[in-house]
Amino acid sequence: MTDTEKTNDEGGQTLLLVHGRGFQPSANDCIDLSINALSAALRRDCPDMLDRFHAADQRLAYYGDLSADVLLNNGEHYDEALDVGDRRNALAKLKSYDKKKHFGIYRYDRLPGKTALSEFAADVIAPVLGSIGFSKQLIAKVGMDLSEYWNEDSDFSVRIRDRVRRVICEAIESDRQILLITHGTGCIVTYDVLWELSHDSEYAEVCRGRKIDTWLTLGAPLGDAMVQKRLYGAKEKGLRRFPSNILSW
Repeated sequence: MTDTEKTNDEGGQTLLLVHGRGFQPSANDCIDLSINALSAALRRDCPDMLDRFHAADQRLAYYGDLSADVLLNNGEHYDEALDVGDRRNALAKLKSYDKKKHFGIYRYDRLPGKTALSEFAADVIAPVLGSIGFSKQLIAKVGMDLSEYWNEDSDFSVRIRDRVRRVICEAIESDRQILLITHGTGCIVTYDVLWELSHDSEYAEVCRGRKIDTWLTLGAPLGDAMVQKRLYGAKEKGLRRFPSNILSW
C-alpha cells in the first residue's frame, strides 16, 4: 500500500480521488482531509452509507509536488503548515454542522481559512467568465500550473497524466466498481487520461473494455469554451471526440 491509498478489501468498490490545481499538502494529508470531509458529509446526510464508504478501497492520484515545482519556480510561496491548519479548522467547523439544514452557502462562505481562494477563482469562476472571454486572462493570473499543463514545450502535462493514469489503471485492473471524484483542473487532466484510455492504441490492452462506473466532477472548468478546445479529442468527430469508458457522469 502506498501513501496515497487506504485499502479495505471487504467493500468490492474503489473510491478514486484526483485533486485540483495549486499548492497541495502532502499526499497523506490530502487523502486524509478528503476522506474525513466526505465521511463527515455522509455522517450528517446519509449515515446508513458510512460502513459501505469506509469499506471501499480509497485511493488518491497525487501530483501536488509537480504543481509546487512549477509555482515555486514562478515566484509563488507556500506555507504548508498554515494551509493544513486552515483546512483542518474548516473541516472541524463543517463537522459541527450535524444537521443537513444547518449546512449552506452562507455558513460555508464563513468557514475559517481562505488560503485556497485562488483555486476557487480558477476552477469555479473561470467557466462562468469563459462565456464572455475572460477565462484566459484569469487562468494566466491565478492558474500558472494550468498554463504550464498546456505548454507544448514542457513535459509537465505528460508527468501529471502519467501519475493519474497509473492510479486509474490500477483501479480498473482490480475489477472493483469505481467511483471517481475529481476537483477543479484535476478534471481536465482526468478527462485527457480517460480519452487516452478510450482511444489511444497504446493503452488499449490496459482497459480491455472496462469502464469507470461513476465519475463525479466538482468545480470542473470543462464547460469553458477555451478549455474545451484544448481537451484531448477536441478535433475528433463522432464517438472519438469523447471518452467512452464512463458509465455514469
